[in-house]
Amino acid sequence: MTQTLAFKDRDLFWPPADELTEAAERIRARLGDWPPTHAPWRICLTAPDEPNGGDLIVVADAARHGEQMARWLVQGAAVVEAAEHKATLHLGGEKYRLEGHLSEDWIAALAAFLDCGFDPHDALVLALAWRDGDETRTHAGGDSFPCDLATFPRLAGLPQAPAEAFARCPERLGLYPVLPSAEWVERVLGFGVKTVQLRRKSAHPADELQREIARCVAAGRRHDAQVFINDHWQAALEAGAYGVHLGQEDVHTADLAALAAAGIRLGLSTHGFYEILKALHFRPSYIALGAVFPTTTKVMPTAPQGLKRLARYVRLLEGVVPLVAIGGIDLQVLPAVLETGVGCAAVVRAVTEAPDPGAAVSALQQVFTQ
Repeated sequence: MTQTLAFKDRDLFWPPADELTEAAERIRARLGDWPPTHAPWRICLTAPDEPNGGDLIVVADAARHGEQMARWLVQGAAVVEAAEHKATLHLGGEKYRLEGHLSEDWIAALAAFLDCGFDPHDALVLALAWRDGDETRTHAGGDSFPCDLATFPRLAGLPQAPAEAFARCPERLGLYPVLPSAEWVERVLGFGVKTVQLRRKSAHPADELQREIARCVAAGRRHDAQVFINDHWQAALEAGAYGVHLGQEDVHTADLAALAAAGIRLGLSTHGFYEILKALHFRPSYIALGAVFPTTTKVMPTAPQGLKRLARYVRLLEGVVPLVAIGGIDLQVLPAVLETGVGCAAVVRAVTEAPDPGAAVSALQQVFTQ
């Protein structure tokens, strides 16, 4: 049975709106089983006297509400600025600008996706992907959850993408160890792995970083393997690396045009639907989806995605771009990860902290062949 908070027991809308609540209930019932949200948002069609951190205030004309919007945001509320074919979410000092179709039921859909536990910027993406009457249709997966990329909005205000798409990498990259040093890269490639990443946290000293990357590039060529360099795109470009892996914030500072022109493959991290759309804008070689499970290897900006969300991402992007699942993946959970249809799984501690890394790699590799 679908797990959802009872809308009738919540201030779902302000002022209360029975028709909107009924529409939200109809939509929510067709989205599948999701754990109830722990942050019950309230969508305000009129600003309450005392907005709070659980309020999303919808305005049609931001120019008329400039001073009020500033006050609402200071009070912790979020603001959704909606106009024809556009919606902008103001939240936590960030602006999420979307362009697309606003159906008659988009506000009810927004409430339903918030109730499924999606953060406001992802819930807004899904609300704009929603079409009137979708709750009467069954999409892939047996419910009405949006799964057609053509209905999703596009993001406005992003840096220009390179003129040409990034070079493709294999559609299914398989096992993808993320490793801390060139020594580890050489060792794991010797086990027969064909895709690895050097994640060296420090760029200093610069000459040592360059030597490490050069060793990784040379090892990749010896073993006919794909070696990606995390973060250090300039050194990777100079060394002629096969690929680089960047975070969402890096697309604003890295010279993506130079990387694309050099034929270097680009992998981009994502943590939800909004960031997936942002990554697609730059036409990368692959998209990483995570963190699937809790991880201690780095501080994550979002809660773990889980297998249900991973399966939704795969369904949306299958055949569009190669996908990599990442975050807390080990031998125990790898079969369930691959059941979502994702063609690659990145691992860290499952290899680097294994008593016998060679045996660990062999066991992980076998799961991909089952």
